[in-house]
Amino acid sequence: MGAYAPAAGVSARGCLDAAGPWTISRALRPPLPPLCFFLLLLLAAPGARAGGYETCPTVQPNMLNVHLVPHTHDDVGWLKTVDQYFYGIKNDIQHAGVQYILDSVISALLADPTRRFIYVEIAFFSRWWHQQTNAMREVVRDLVRQGRLEFANGGWVMNDEAATHYGAIVDQMTLGLRFLEDTFGSDGRPRVAWHIDPFGHSREQASLFAQMGFDGFFFGRLDYQDKRVRMQKLEMEQVWRASASLKPPTADLFTGVLPNGYNPPMNLCWDVLCVDQPVVEDPRSPEYNAKELVDYFLNVATAQGRHYRTNHIVMTMGSDFQYENANMWFKNLDKLIRLVNAQVSVPTLWYPCAHVHLHPGALCHVHSSQCCLCFLLFYCGHSITNDHTRSSSKQWKYIVLQFCSSFLKPLRTLPASTGPFASPWDKAMAVLQHHDAVSGTSRQHVADDYARQLAAGWGSCEVLLSNALARLRGFKDHLTFCRQLNISICPLSQTAARFQVIVYNPLGRKVNWMVRLPVSEGVFVVKDPNGRTVPSDVVIYPSSDSQAHPPELLFSASLPALGFSTYSVAQVPRWKPQARAPQPIPRRSWSPALTIENEHIRATFDPDTGLLMEIMNMNQRLLLPVRQTFFWYNASVGDNESDQASGAYIFRPNQQKPLPVSRWAQIRLVKTPLVQEVHQNFSAWCSQVVRLYPGQRHLELEWSVGPIPVGDTWGKEVISRFDTPLETKGRFYTDSNGREILERRRDYRPTWKLNQTEPVAGNYYPVNTRIYITDGKMQLTVLTDRSQGGSSLRDGSLELMVHRRLLKDDERGVSEPLMENGSGAWVRGRHLVLLDTAQAAAAGHRLLAEQEVLAPQVVLAPGGGAAYNLGAPPRTQFSGLRRELPPSVHLLTLASWGPEMLLLRLEHQFAVGEDSGRNLSAPVTLNLRDLFSTFTITRLQETTLVANQLREAASRLKWTTNTGPTPHQTPYQLDPANITLEPMEIRTFLASVQWKEVDG
Repeated sequence: MGAYAPAAGVSARGCLDAAGPWTISRALRPPLPPLCFFLLLLLAAPGARAGGYETCPTVQPNMLNVHLVPHTHDDVGWLKTVDQYFYGIKNDIQHAGVQYILDSVISALLADPTRRFIYVEIAFFSRWWHQQTNAMREVVRDLVRQGRLEFANGGWVMNDEAATHYGAIVDQMTLGLRFLEDTFGSDGRPRVAWHIDPFGHSREQASLFAQMGFDGFFFGRLDYQDKRVRMQKLEMEQVWRASASLKPPTADLFTGVLPNGYNPPMNLCWDVLCVDQPVVEDPRSPEYNAKELVDYFLNVATAQGRHYRTNHIVMTMGSDFQYENANMWFKNLDKLIRLVNAQVSVPTLWYPCAHVHLHPGALCHVHSSQCCLCFLLFYCGHSITNDHTRSSSKQWKYIVLQFCSSFLKPLRTLPASTGPFASPWDKAMAVLQHHDAVSGTSRQHVADDYARQLAAGWGSCEVLLSNALARLRGFKDHLTFCRQLNISICPLSQTAARFQVIVYNPLGRKVNWMVRLPVSEGVFVVKDPNGRTVPSDVVIYPSSDSQAHPPELLFSASLPALGFSTYSVAQVPRWKPQARAPQPIPRRSWSPALTIENEHIRATFDPDTGLLMEIMNMNQRLLLPVRQTFFWYNASVGDNESDQASGAYIFRPNQQKPLPVSRWAQIRLVKTPLVQEVHQNFSAWCSQVVRLYPGQRHLELEWSVGPIPVGDTWGKEVISRFDTPLETKGRFYTDSNGREILERRRDYRPTWKLNQTEPVAGNYYPVNTRIYITDGKMQLTVLTDRSQGGSSLRDGSLELMVHRRLLKDDERGVSEPLMENGSGAWVRGRHLVLLDTAQAAAAGHRLLAEQEVLAPQVVLAPGGGAAYNLGAPPRTQFSGLRRELPPSVHLLTLASWGPEMLLLRLEHQFAVGEDSGRNLSAPVTLNLRDLFSTFTITRLQETTLVANQLREAASRLKWTTNTGPTPHQTPYQLDPANITLEPMEIRTFLASVQWKEVDG
């Protein structure tokens, strides 16, 4: 994404590998004379080990080392689709052709052995690579070996940092880095993370990068107020202590802010897309400008150097989709290097490595604030709910991810199901993590193409699932995947008199799950895997449109850890329906309060307004007044203070106080032995069902919003708000990419004095899985089923953005208003509400968030299929584990890595100090030897988080910080029978396995 992108530069000592944001390097040097330069052209991505630091040019300790970094930033979809960008199609929209960029860069590198270049987006590079001849591949391998073509970051895409879940981040990084490792070996391994375009930076992202083995992290975008203060205090570099739970230096990461975003300095862009003057060094020419350009460059470098503590600065030389004619860039850079070095005592100018700037000898400040490196103002405000307003496909991104990845944990590991490493759904899900995809900042036709890629990946996933389930169940049956269950559409269950329901649980612990299926009217008998009848109900929702609200069959399924259970459903013939229908509740001031409750929770509704007014945790005897309803902000189209409008990037309401969708709701009540529901209708375009199941410890709010009316010419940004009397002192808490919890303070930033210019948008933060408020005794937590923007704009209140529809573009590059029609105009989602003591709340929200992200999935079969193996009985239940995992342990990854080898990730999902009452934050020790039911681990090798280095061989640069020496890490030991996980620790293994017989 190129709009709103200032020029970018990266400081590094010799290569980009070690420098990174939030590390203040205190170099003990006096200011350098302005003309004492040693220029290094940095053309390497922190990636090659053999060609890593050893291939970097020698730096000069007593001079200002300026590292020029030739690069291109190639969005994996934005204004054009992925294919349109790669092939150079639709250049009337944006002139960009990635295949030509890579062709041109390779030719330019071969023309001069001193040139270097870095590349980032492996989704594009891998496609280009597979189209090359063997001879060209060898040429490229040689360039990588020499360190002249380097890879920075190395992920399939440059992922978003706000709307992404940590599991998806790890997966897409693993995909890209494995391609580099398989193709180039250690020569292609990046040394630094490179996030120059994402719209803000999360603490968890930095923690993950550190655990992946990166030496440093560079980014381009940050709050303009934050940047100004850091430039003044020479704090553009720091060591980011990115975890409050992991022992240093596990999550410590040298982090550097690029001074110009990711563009070249002004007047120094020599691309076909630029209009700056080339270097003319012939003094006889009337266009001669060499001396003027050199003097200008030296002034720019001197000014930039004043904001960094070391004698190393970086200038990024490139931008969006540049270097299609790489000769233009390199020819002018060659001249600049030669001319500048001719004026100083060291007449040599180099193209440096991407990682040479890393300077572990300097004293670094440690940034360990609970707050993320704050998202840009327009990002805090560009509500992350775009992930479902730009394209309805983004609503099921985790369904696809977990159904085709987590669902397949035991299934993909079967010998017969071993397939190519980069499956279609792996690639599709990786592409969706791009910072213009999951964030919703692409054009509509690009969002439609993302949906196409997901659908294609899903189709191949269904084939593999069908084959694997057939083998495990012992049936060759035609499986049905009801992709539209969230809107009560499933043709098989709605037409068949009998069918089977296979419910899969991807968690490492047992789960009870309420299954809901649309059916025809009637009475049904449901039997469990052992043939016993289980309680069931059919609920009828009266509506003028019976297709939109068909009857629903409910029954509770008991699911084994990492496995499935098969339930049979049969309609009882000629019985009159005994289904339960919602009863309308008249609005009368004298009506008693309406309640729904189970053994754990009671929810009370105001009889006058129909709104939720009180929640009680009956186990803890906690009673909290809670008023929940929907509001909308009137989207700004510009005002006297600014002409900035709300749009795809920007959330900017025209006033601080939102307007209510309605001050009351028409309500209907459903009460059966299996469910209690209050149906609230706020308007023709906004409704909600508040739901309780037996045994459930949380309140479920299923909301439906849209199409938002804009006939009054007012754009609307809709929120769900919870108001309580809790005294929260301006504080609220959100998760960081689904893992650690961060404290937020209203109108406050921990590293500078905030000048709050946007009191609503400036207090919005990413909410990936949960947000909560607490007074220290009682805690109200709301969990989300997707990434959203959230805040607490007054004490005792919290709100979440659920939908947006806008009439004006925000002029940040997309050139389209956020005005989706069709299915994307209507959104349905869920909020799960927990009330607990502050001490015990983590146990509830940690485990519930895990189950919400990795919810059980339903597959249907007509039944009566042929036996898979005539000699084996059918299987109606299966578990991939021989014993459950402890509640604090999550099986993050179990995937095929090669013949007889699996990739295994285990994580401790509690932070230090959480839930001391149940001891869930204590270290956990596991025996992996006989944990799994389909294989035995014969050899275990521990790796970095992305499995591209063995842990015992991996090393990162060590930093001296202002907090004193970093503790020595525990000596490396590995015993498969004794694997210990510390709080928030993820451990990654390559496991050699011996398969067991799984046919029934």
